[in-house]
Amino acid sequence: RMETDFNPMELPNNTGFEEDSDYTDFEGTEVKDMRLEAEAVVNDVLFAVSNMFVSKTLPCAEDVAYINVETRERNRYCLELTEAGLRVVAYDFDQTDDRLQTPYHETVYSLLDSLSPAYREVFGNALLQRLEALKNESQS
Repeated sequence: RMETDFNPMELPNNTGFEEDSDYTDFEGTEVKDMRLEAEAVVNDVLFAVSNMFVSKTLPCAEDVAYINVETRERNRYCLELTEAGLRVVAYDFDQTDDRLQTPYHETVYSLLDSLSPAYREVFGNALLQRLEALKNESQS
């Protein structure tokens, strides 16, 4: 029998997640807050861009947050974060342009990868360094 990392059949029934927990707002419990999600996105990739922060000017809500990012090429973008993913909504901080029809990206990595060659290089180098460190740990 082949070993797998994850077998959904082995999960206990009481995983602690309630059905449709994202929709229990009226009870005042467990709502996915996009501002928290946006902060996590920023913390994840800040090292690979010139500047990145959650907008304090544009309104954050349970279903949307805005992130300002300046790439290492000095290009500025305002990103919209929703359940659909991330997309560019303007080419400057704290702006939205309704005429802009940019595609959604599932991850911030994929979005930044498409916008910034310098991001791609820095992120790739960080990944290589991490892999080297893991390799050295396993050999010692």
